[in-house]
Amino acid sequence: MPTHAEHTTYYTYIDTPVGKLMLAGCDDHGLRYIAFQCGKGALAPKPEWKQSASPFRAVERQLREYFQGKRTDFDLHLHPKGTPFQLAVWQALLKIPYGQTRSYGDIARAVGRPTAVRAVGLANGRNPLPIVVPCHRVIGADGNLVGYGGGLHVKQALLDREREVSAARRTRPARRRRSS
Repeated sequence: MPTHAEHTTYYTYIDTPVGKLMLAGCDDHGLRYIAFQCGKGALAPKPEWKQSASPFRAVERQLREYFQGKRTDFDLHLHPKGTPFQLAVWQALLKIPYGQTRSYGDIARAVGRPTAVRAVGLANGRNPLPIVVPCHRVIGADGNLVGYGGGLHVKQALLDREREVSAARRTRPARRRRSS
């Protein structure tokens, strides 16, 4: 019988415009992983994990809305595991505005460690919740795309989509309010 400290980890797969993703987490703690099925960000479920889509309905809906251009940020209960430094970096990633990018140096300064650019790069590369925690918005100091668990083509596709949606929102005429 499981002890009170043990929690069941559930997982499921969803199809997205950037490929199949695996979602995993504990339904009572939150989303722990989003993993690409190809590339260095791939993750296989552990034998003790249980497959079930039901704990991930909100995640799936919000990711679908993101890819449709209807959502620019996420409202999910996240439960990543990492060192205090990694958690600080991932928290800083959440503050990068939709459709914008920051350099590794920008993130290092944001976490109060301006000389820790390489460490930020490593923490960024270990982000267990890509897309939702937008590590794809971090680029090299020279503006070039560097490293991404799902591959640089996926990183480029995510950035292009966000810029396209942002541009469309800026050029959309304001709705007139109806007077009663």
